[in-house]
Amino acid sequence: MKCGTCALGSLKTYRYAVILSEYRGRILLSRHRARTTWEIQGGHIEAGETPLEAARRELYEESGAARFSLTPAFDYWADDGTTHANGMVFTAEIETLTPLPESEMAEVALFERLPDALTYPEITRELFARAGLPRDCGAKACCTGGTSK
Repeated sequence: MKCGTCALGSLKTYRYAVILSEYRGRILLSRHRARTTWEIQGGHIEAGETPLEAARRELYEESGAARFSLTPAFDYWADDGTTHANGMVFTAEIETLTPLPESEMAEVALFERLPDALTYPEITRELFARAGLPRDCGAKACCTGGTSK
């Protein structure tokens, strides 16, 4: 998997909005019903949505976050030779969590560090490393000096 990050607004179009979430100083990750691994909140930007609107919707749907602040951080891209993804990355400081709404997510959990069992380990570690979150995660970027495609 090749992936990278670039300055906010570098991409001409966005397919995804992804959110790096913290709640009470810990990483908040979600687990999809069909998987045993953990992932960041995010998803497709729907027709007519801005990346910020998609990030708000996805954060609530996939975590139950009711009160939060979202900050646009940077752009990212990922490519495995078959599939290309790109999007806008946001950081979220969550103030209030409510029960997880009915969705494809089975549960959420808090972590001091990124767990080994990640759905998209290369991308997740790259994004957290670029954001400097968490400060002691020891994340290794899957690529360096990434540029947009």
